[in-house]
Amino acid sequence: MSSESGGREREIFIVDDDRAVRDTLATVFSRAGFTTVCFADGAALLATARLRTPACIVLDVHIPGRSGLDILKELSAQDYPAPIFIMSGQGDIPMAVEAIKNGALDFLEKPFRGSEVVERVSAAIEAYARRAGETDAPKGSAFYLPGREPLTKREQDVLRQIMDGASSKEAARELGISFRTVEVHRARLLEKLSAKNTAELIRIVMSEGRPQ
Repeated sequence: MSSESGGREREIFIVDDDRAVRDTLATVFSRAGFTTVCFADGAALLATARLRTPACIVLDVHIPGRSGLDILKELSAQDYPAPIFIMSGQGDIPMAVEAIKNGALDFLEKPFRGSEVVERVSAAIEAYARRAGETDAPKGSAFYLPGREPLTKREQDVLRQIMDGASSKEAARELGISFRTVEVHRARLLEKLSAKNTAELIRIVMSEGRPQ
């Protein structure tokens, strides 16, 4: 494990068993003003993540021992107070989608450009900070649909954007995630609420939704 000192609000945890990937990400984040802590396996990450919370975690889906999906479950990623990105190769897209269902905020597809990674991670950190400051949001801002499969926190966020009339691109910008990930959540919402399209989804929520 390697580390650089710095404020937690600018600290990134990087998890990958490939040293070249760790070094590359550490370099691009450092140039952007972040500090980094690098891990070669999930066990080392878990030990540190339970002691302190970074600004963001960048986690490879294939790591020795516990997989990236296992780590998401152990961290209770849906409720973890920092965004978690999963890194995956092109052939791992289905697994990346599964990671999103298990609480990852978004995924980064290898090979990637360092500038794009920094841009997306920075946007996610800013979105998390913005939403954390919205502590006065009314209780009814969450959607509860009796008899339906419960929505995850991420699905609630995307549904709120849909109900506010935002496009997928606008929702992605507001939530600090990719357009493709918004579409993954939208598809899950349609499936969970048995809606054929967005218009029907909105109608179901308006007719069946209850304050929570």
